[in-house]
Amino acid sequence: MKFLLIIALSTLSLATCLHAKQSPLKKNDRIVFLGDSITAAGPRPGGYITLSAEAIAKAYPDLNIELIGAGKGGHKVPDCQKRLDKDVLQKKPTIVFIYIGINDVWHWTHPRVVARGKKGTTPEAFESGLRDMIKKINGVGARVILCTPTVIGEKHDGTNPDDQKLDEYSDISRKVAKETGSQLLDFRKGFITYLKEHNPKNATEGILTNDSVHMNPAGNQLLAKLVLEALQVPVGNGQ
Repeated sequence: MKFLLIIALSTLSLATCLHAKQSPLKKNDRIVFLGDSITAAGPRPGGYITLSAEAIAKAYPDLNIELIGAGKGGHKVPDCQKRLDKDVLQKKPTIVFIYIGINDVWHWTHPRVVARGKKGTTPEAFESGLRDMIKKINGVGARVILCTPTVIGEKHDGTNPDDQKLDEYSDISRKVAKETGSQLLDFRKGFITYLKEHNPKNATEGILTNDSVHMNPAGNQLLAKLVLEALQVPVGNGQ
């Protein structure tokens, strides 16, 4: 099911004190988040896109910024390539977050997916697809913030079954960001760092996710915190 939601930030009426630090955000910026089911849930109440929107509005109420969620459940890099024009470029973005990679890895091993004869994305197709999308996004004058995938299992010692492949695909995203001059948002590094501190029992789920993949409230809060840091938006104690 298509889930595309625009959140207008200028309508929030929270009292704010503008910080002296200049935001890299500009008036009327339009930020699109391209991704999978995690991003599809992002514009819902408590989702990471909604939390980011609220914080941006509080810090910069006069910038009239929009956040647009363009996530679809189960999608991988090739799926995002196919709908890039309709769901991203036609929205006339100025900034695009590409947060993808979980299904590209998970669909190699996910029992229900494998039973249907579907597969993940090869490393080569993952890399070439990212490069293709970045080129097209830059071509319309927007800048890309490329995100590494987060987790498939919350153990922080590298013993989740898909950790090795997730690390491989994260390295591809890091390489592509560097070589294309795109900003990198290293979600995977941020999540592992958090889990090392907050998951003393090395649990598989329940710290940042409901099911080892999809975000619970704490996971959405961490994603939003990292998004705001990438945008250089001041983050208060409550975020």
